[in-house]
Amino acid sequence: VQLVESGGGLVQPGGSLRLSCAASRGILRVNDMAWYRQAPGKERELFARIRIKGHTSYADFVKGRFTITRDTGNNTMYLQMNSLGAETTAVYYCNGWPRTLVPRYWGQGTQVTVSS
Repeated sequence: VQLVESGGGLVQPGGSLRLSCAASRGILRVNDMAWYRQAPGKERELFARIRIKGHTSYADFVKGRFTITRDTGNNTMYLQMNSLGAETTAVYYCNGWPRTLVPRYWGQGTQVTVSS
C-alpha cells in the first residue's frame, strides 16, 4: 500500500486548493477512504470521507466548502477546498476509513498553510 498526498501550499485567506492522493492500484475501488488533517498542536482528525459506492460525508466545519472525489481509473482521490481560512492550516493526509489501510501507516501528508 502506498499513499502519496500532494497539492498543498501557501494560499491566502478565501483562496482555494485542490489536494490529490495517489494510491496504490485498486485501493480506491475496494476501500472506503477519507481525508484527515492535523493542525499544529492538535491530534489528527477526520473531516471528509467517500464510501466505495461513492457516498460522501463531511464534518460540519468543512461542509459546503470542501468536496471529496475520486478517480478509480487513475487511482487518485481529490479534495477541493474553497473559502479557506486560517483554521485550515494543517498537514493533510488521506487514508482508509474507519481504519488505516495498514496499521499505523500514513503517507507523508501535504502541508496547507493559509496566510496573508
